[in-house]
Amino acid sequence: MARDIDDLPKNAANYTALTPLWFLDRAATVHPGRRSLVHGSVTFTWRQTYQRCRRLASALSRRSIGLGNSVAVIAPNVPALFEAHFGVPMAGAVVNAVNIRLNAAAVGFLLGHSSSEVVMVDQEFFPLAEEALKIVAEKSDKNYKPPLLIVIADESCDPRTLTHALGKGAIEYEKFLETGDPEFAWQPPEDEWQSIALGYTSGTTASPKGVVLHHRGAYLMSISAPLVWGMNEGAIYLWTLPMFHCNGWCFTWGLAAFCGTSICLRQVTAKAVYSAIAKYGVTHFCAAPVVLNTIVNAAPEDTILPLPHTVHVMTAGAAPPPSVLFGMSQKGFRVAHTYGLSETYGPSTICAWKPEWDSLPPEEQARLNSRQGVRYTGLEGLEVLSTQDMKPVPADGKTVGEIVMRGNVVMKGYLKNPKANEESFAGGWYHSGDLGVKHPDGYIEIKDRSKDIIISGGENISSVEVENALYTHPAILEVSVVARPDVRWGESPCAFVTLKPEVHKSDERRLAQDIMKFSREKLPAYWVPKSVVFGPLPKTATGKIQKHVLRAKAKEMGPVKTSKL
Repeated sequence: MARDIDDLPKNAANYTALTPLWFLDRAATVHPGRRSLVHGSVTFTWRQTYQRCRRLASALSRRSIGLGNSVAVIAPNVPALFEAHFGVPMAGAVVNAVNIRLNAAAVGFLLGHSSSEVVMVDQEFFPLAEEALKIVAEKSDKNYKPPLLIVIADESCDPRTLTHALGKGAIEYEKFLETGDPEFAWQPPEDEWQSIALGYTSGTTASPKGVVLHHRGAYLMSISAPLVWGMNEGAIYLWTLPMFHCNGWCFTWGLAAFCGTSICLRQVTAKAVYSAIAKYGVTHFCAAPVVLNTIVNAAPEDTILPLPHTVHVMTAGAAPPPSVLFGMSQKGFRVAHTYGLSETYGPSTICAWKPEWDSLPPEEQARLNSRQGVRYTGLEGLEVLSTQDMKPVPADGKTVGEIVMRGNVVMKGYLKNPKANEESFAGGWYHSGDLGVKHPDGYIEIKDRSKDIIISGGENISSVEVENALYTHPAILEVSVVARPDVRWGESPCAFVTLKPEVHKSDERRLAQDIMKFSREKLPAYWVPKSVVFGPLPKTATGKIQKHVLRAKAKEMGPVKTSKL
């Protein structure tokens, strides 16, 4: 049997568990006086942030919160949520950043499912937490012990919500920190497979699944994401992306690795984004395409243009229409298009830009950049496999298969859900459920979620491609295309459309006909939407369009009787 050239063992001097927690220790050493966080009138330095995180870890430890416990945080992008990403795992516990846009029943489900012993909640969302915990208590047995409640005060909120929370026995966050030691000697995990974070997928059909992430993966992704983006040391990062969305795509930890400055944003508007760029010199931010769309289409009075410098934007969450990418680049934003899932620590593929694309026409650049691209440095395996025989599809840009991943930045698994784990990890790959192609240059492109493909007369229609075509229509702000029952074809495309604010909405019938005519010029005849519905689009808590709601709506509308073809 072949063996290595030596038999040197691992020892305490040459081997230690990977964890992103050391990044904070280093940032506080290298740049103690540099701004770490800005939130309204509140500013912290890296030294202060490290002390505050150690206080949090210490205060939790003193209340016997550590290995095997989970701490839920229900908050928008405020310093306490950033601090929890370090302070909670420094105590040995697992941080569970809860989506604030969920309803009480969903929050109650995940607080119960994760057995959260501590709930930290921003004062604005205290009523949500209160209602959710009531649901947990009702469903639990008589031995149920309610979690420790910590309320995070915010000067921009109505003081009455804070008074109410304190009256209900919650401890104010700053008071809680005062019970901790700023010099607390926290211990890194002994095993890098130890869980660092728990996040629930915005499962649209069944109960959401709890994605468990480990210290090793968080470490690798915190370095990988800034690296593939070309982020510089000391970047000024605007928190447009919620920190509860895949731990802020690991930039919570990554910003400590790169000693950057976080500018917190409670409410994301185009005006707030442009203001922050002008006021703080923001260099980087992440956002779903729906946010980019509002930035591109912002009213002139909400913008500050031209931009003072190039602003780097990372987008993921849905395939960005080429028209939106084109609009962003025209305004001076440089967009990096990435793709991933909660199960891969957030985005884990990037449409890596090639210098030879610089000389191409802008529309062609946008088309190339709308693909999902290649694996991150920290992801070992990315493939498009045939759903029939699990073999890689040819790199022809046409043959559709399922996008799968494997490597160190794939989750440990779903909490207490062996059946889902078995399905997700079948054949030694993580199955994304997304359908795509591989192009001759090796770049992958999503064609649809497997459940979003429209099958019309036995032919597959990619709803994403129909949407991309419709996004180039001058009157359309947002569009989502789903299958609607069709008497003749089984299913046909139905377009749900939000019009731009300046568009006169009086004659919707004429507009619908114009949209269909426009589609005929751009798409195969059977891809043209047979029905167009106007109005606002339903969105998930992370800003993704809720196609399942639209599918249900299209079903309710009944089948298309006569074909418009």
